[in-house]
Amino acid sequence: MQEEGKARFTIGKAFFRPENRIVRDLGVLAAAIYRQEMGQLRILDAMAGCGVRSLRYWLESGANWILSNEGNPDRRSLLEANLHAAIASQQGKVTCENAHRLFFRCFDRKDYYDLVDVDGFGSVAPYLSTSLWATKIGGLIYLTSTDGRTGTGHLPQNSLANYGAYARSHPAAQEQALRLIIGAMQQQTASQGKGIQPIFSFYIGETYRIMVRLLSQQQIAPENYGFLGYCHACGEYETISWRKLGQCICSCDRTPLTLTGPMWLGVLHDRLTLKKMQNLAREWDWNACVELLEIMIGEADFPPYFYTLGEIGRRGKMDIPPRSRLIEALKNRGDRATITHINPEAIKTDADMVTCIKVARSLNSKLP
Repeated sequence: MQEEGKARFTIGKAFFRPENRIVRDLGVLAAAIYRQEMGQLRILDAMAGCGVRSLRYWLESGANWILSNEGNPDRRSLLEANLHAAIASQQGKVTCENAHRLFFRCFDRKDYYDLVDVDGFGSVAPYLSTSLWATKIGGLIYLTSTDGRTGTGHLPQNSLANYGAYARSHPAAQEQALRLIIGAMQQQTASQGKGIQPIFSFYIGETYRIMVRLLSQQQIAPENYGFLGYCHACGEYETISWRKLGQCICSCDRTPLTLTGPMWLGVLHDRLTLKKMQNLAREWDWNACVELLEIMIGEADFPPYFYTLGEIGRRGKMDIPPRSRLIEALKNRGDRATITHINPEAIKTDADMVTCIKVARSLNSKLP
């Protein structure tokens, strides 16, 4: 018997990673905020596994109804046992079918859900479009991708097939993977006359989790959907719009930029929602979530890349000062700078690489 939050459950032969609890915590918090604001919460857990997410949405987020689906029929008895209380109270149901068929069946019956959780293995690309079928306008979609090599530029042909974008490798490639997923889904919704709003984008280990809100109007625009350029010569980044694709030269020495895209260039998180989630986490004494959300709130509207401390030190041919001192020094000279949850040894800033090196070198010169 396992325990997580208010849930008690058995795993059986289902896949379960206790170390990814923070991912489930974020989903529960967002769902609870939705329930408070909208007055109801109907959950479709499309790939339920042992059912821990379904159970926590019901117990902790206050879901009125849980449809817990698992494609493997051998898991039905396990799911029914773990969700016995919800089923007995007529607030839950277990199904075992292909997720795509389930989404289409929901669409065909006009049975739309407030939150659709898609927690599968590998690429999330096949579900970017079909998950929309089961989601109500204004509802939430919580996506998972464990196919990190595709989004980080190690398998660019796979990226082209999955996201309609060519991915290249560079030090901020984990953030790039998040943005490729958001961009691909933004394009999918736009083709249906709709849009999405990123609620939060989270990377942990080799897992990428993104929560978005489905909107009734298109959100895609040349300003938020374009390309990220990286200069291997100087380590600088630049966002490239569609209109400037023929002008992709770095200012350092006229070196052509290596481009990835198209991808989402807008904000990674909705700061207002994250603050509400943080307040609720503080109320529940979920201190790890409070700290994580503080970092995510701080990084929400920074440029779509980060600089690792290792890159700053390598390019400046120096030992790098502590991250906190570098951030403080950048702020003191009028630049914006913050830490990022994606990489504990990196900073996000609107200063360029040359400035980061100069400031770091200045800090080193002041050491006794």
